[in-house]
Amino acid sequence: MREYPGLRRRGFLAAASGVGALALVGCGGSDNDSDSGPGSGGGSDGKPRRGGRLRAAFAGGGASETLDPHLANLFADVARAKALFDKLADYGDDLSATPRLASGWEPNAGLDRWKVTLRSADFHDGQPVTAEDVLFSFRRIADPEKAFRAKASLEPIDLKASRAVDERTVEFVLKRPTAEFPNVLAAFGAYIVPDGTSDADFDKKPVGSGPFRIVSFAPGRSAVFRRNNAYWDGAPHLDELEFVVANEESARVNALLGGQVEYAHELNPTTARAHEGKGQIEIVRLRNSAMQAFAMKTDRPPFDDKRVREAFFLIADRQELIDGALSGAGVVGNDLFGKGYEYYADGLPQREQDLDRARSLLRKAGAEKLKVTLDTSAVAAGFTEAAGIFRDQAAKAGVTVEVKMGSKDSYWADILDSGTLCCYRSGAMPIESHISQRLLTDSTTNATKWHHKDFDALYQQAQSTKGATERAAVFGRMQRRLYAEGGFLVWGFADWIIGTARTVKGVERKAPANTLDWARFDKVWLA
Repeated sequence: MREYPGLRRRGFLAAASGVGALALVGCGGSDNDSDSGPGSGGGSDGKPRRGGRLRAAFAGGGASETLDPHLANLFADVARAKALFDKLADYGDDLSATPRLASGWEPNAGLDRWKVTLRSADFHDGQPVTAEDVLFSFRRIADPEKAFRAKASLEPIDLKASRAVDERTVEFVLKRPTAEFPNVLAAFGAYIVPDGTSDADFDKKPVGSGPFRIVSFAPGRSAVFRRNNAYWDGAPHLDELEFVVANEESARVNALLGGQVEYAHELNPTTARAHEGKGQIEIVRLRNSAMQAFAMKTDRPPFDDKRVREAFFLIADRQELIDGALSGAGVVGNDLFGKGYEYYADGLPQREQDLDRARSLLRKAGAEKLKVTLDTSAVAAGFTEAAGIFRDQAAKAGVTVEVKMGSKDSYWADILDSGTLCCYRSGAMPIESHISQRLLTDSTTNATKWHHKDFDALYQQAQSTKGATERAAVFGRMQRRLYAEGGFLVWGFADWIIGTARTVKGVERKAPANTLDWARFDKVWLA
C-alpha cells in the first residue's frame, strides 16, 4: 500500500471509502512495455518531455465504478475509458466527427450503407483491431437486455445485416438514410473492445486499444495506467497516469495545492478566481461548454401539464443564476441545448423572467399554491447554489420549492427515473446526439421523460435529410417545440474549469468537455 501523506487531513478521499490512504489494488496486471525510467528532454522550453506519473483527481461514482467503457456515464468514467479504449470517431473541438480507429468512411448514394475503413491498430494484447471487433462491440452495446449509454445512438444501424467486408472494412447497413452517420460512430460510449470480451473481463484486466494499459483499479478510489508504447497515435509522453477519486471540490483543490495531484477536474468559479494568475497553479477555462439546467419530468404531475413547465421557464432569472451559482463564469441559456453549435435555433426570443405571466399560467393549470421538491447535490459545481437561488425566485411566483440534497455517489442514477424536478448539466455534444440520447422515447438517459412518437419521427426525418439547409429546418422545428413545452429549463452555459500544477503542459484549452481533447492525457507531459 502506498501512503499519500495528508490525504486524511484534507478529506481527500470520498467519504464513502472511510480510509485515509489509497491502496492500489484491484485489476493487477503485468505490462509488455519497457520501463523508460524518468525520461529525458527539457520540457520547460515547451518541448514534450517523456516520463513521470501524472495524478488526476476526479469526482467518482463510489464502489460501483467499473472500467466497462459501454457503461461510462460520469466524467471520471469517460476519462478512464478514453485512456484505455478508442472509438471509431470522436468529437473535435467544433463538435464535428473526427476519425480515430476509423481512417475514413464513405456512404452510398442513398445514405443507407456506409463503408468504414479501419486504420492499422492493435489491442493491448497485441491482436489487431478488426471489423469483427467493431461489430461485436456495437452488437454488445445494442443488446436489448442492457442499458448501455450509446444504445440509442446506434439505433439507426441494422446490425444483423451489417458485415465485415474484410479484416479492416465494415459495411454498415442502416435502417434508413442517415446523413450524419459519422456522429453515430463518435457517440458517447461507443468504444471498441475485442471480439468475445465478457462482462467479467472489464473487472479483471480490461483490454483496449487506447494510449494506456491497465495496472490496477480500486473502484471509488484509484486507477493506475501505464503507457502503451505501441499506441497507433503515438506513445504517450507520460510513463504512468493515475486517476484518484475526490468527490469534494475542496479536496481536489487542496490536493492540487499540496502537490498530491497534478490535475484537478472541475473547479468552482470562486476557486478559479481566487487562484487565477497567482502563480501557484494554472487555471484552464473551457469556455461555455457545460449546459446548466433544471430537468422537469414531463410524464408526471405537476410537469405533465405544459402550462406548469412554461411557468417555470418564466420564473427563472437566468442572469441571477449565472451570477450567483457560477460567479458570472458563463452565459445565459434559452431552454435549449447546444448554444453556438451547428443547428442551434438561435433565432428564438431570449426568455426573460415574467412572474405575472408565470402566476397566470399556474392559475390556469390549477397550481396556484404549488409545492415541488427540487433534487440537487454537491455532485457538480453550482448545483446547490442554483437550487437555493431558484427556490427564492419561485417563491415570488407563489411556488414553494423544497430543496432536497442527494448523494454524490448515486445522484445521476437517482434522478434519472425518480423525482419530478432536479438540477442537471451536460458537457458538449452535437445537438443530434443530445436528442438521440436524451429526448427520444427509447433514449436510455431521458431525464425529462420526454416521450413523443411524432418527435421521434422528426428526428428520423432529420437524420434522413440529405441537404444541410433542409436538415437544419427539421432540427429547428424540433427545437421550437422543446422551447415551447420541453422539460429542460436551460438557464446557462458555464465555463468548464480545470486546475493543473505549473509543471503540467499540453492540456488543450479549447476543447469543450466531452470532446476528444478534453481529459486527454496521452498528449500531456510533465515539465
